[in-house]
Amino acid sequence: MKGIFWGKFRKFLRRPGAFLITSIICAGFAFLLGSSSFTKVEIPVFAKNTVEAEAIVKELNESDSFQFKLLSEQATLKQIEEGKADLGAAIEADSYTVYRAAETETALAVQRYLEKYYQTHSKQTQIINNAKDKKDAEAKIEAVNENPLLPITFTKTQEESSYDQSLQALFGFTLFFSIYTVANTVVEILRDKQNGIWDRFILSSTSKTQLYLGHLLFSFLLGYLQIMLIFHIFKFGTGVDFNGNFAVVFGAVIPYLYAIVALAILLTGLVKTVSQFNAFIPLIAVSFAMLGGAYWPLEIVKSDFLLMLAKFVPVTYGMELLKKGVIEGAGPLELLYPVGILLLMGTLMLGIGIRLIERRHV
Repeated sequence: MKGIFWGKFRKFLRRPGAFLITSIICAGFAFLLGSSSFTKVEIPVFAKNTVEAEAIVKELNESDSFQFKLLSEQATLKQIEEGKADLGAAIEADSYTVYRAAETETALAVQRYLEKYYQTHSKQTQIINNAKDKKDAEAKIEAVNENPLLPITFTKTQEESSYDQSLQALFGFTLFFSIYTVANTVVEILRDKQNGIWDRFILSSTSKTQLYLGHLLFSFLLGYLQIMLIFHIFKFGTGVDFNGNFAVVFGAVIPYLYAIVALAILLTGLVKTVSQFNAFIPLIAVSFAMLGGAYWPLEIVKSDFLLMLAKFVPVTYGMELLKKGVIEGAGPLELLYPVGILLLMGTLMLGIGIRLIERRHV
């Protein structure tokens, strides 16, 4: 087994092009589709009183969507004129003026955000000015902001799941492209059989168990390496925090990759040639990604038939594992169901696939 594994590893080092290309494409798609959530929209602003404006900008930048940057009036208007910014604003202590190049969704969202901020700020200022003890009023307002008298909390129903655009795109495309990575390594078994190399392995001292383990372990580890590489790029490169549950992804992808390796083995046993395998893999990968919620969340799918088909797709449970574990922070017991389904799928496909490979003479 070690010899098989080491030989495939050295071959990978000589030709890592396919691995690198799929990783780059996956990261690119995930970043483009989730870019609105990865980065804040930068809004240039200016003010006559710079010291006072710095405090306002600091409070405005508590937004998760907008990043206000204090510039001069000339620089702000220049960015809008040159199309570098959709809008800008002049901010004062109790008023603001929005300058925009077009009526865009971003402009409307920023205007609503500024309007809400200044309304709240105006009410608080009025309360403080009318109070006898202004310092006491300021302290009470700050206390209420930190601990509201009537806190509003949102709870999810059992059928409702969390949705995060950035993580949806990242998880979906990573699981999707890992199918290609795993399949392109598993297919080497079929290529070895066509070239007669497999028969030479059988005649050697290496057992069939070691042959399969060497091929499958390498395919699994290569898929795992790609997924972890992409997740680390987004974690440390773009600042995606994975809701503080980054460690969960290390274990959540293991049962999914086991099922995908088994799927590739099953397809290897069903086809006769490498060209047939290469023709079927895109069809299977794309259809599984669509049915399994990699391209869009399953919560928006209304067809009962498509939802029924999704129950037979490994991607469905891979996405469920990552979304529940990372976004919802579910515990190990809550993840047992998707883990169990993936292990069952993988075991069945692996057993059937190996049996077909052994019975078929290429």
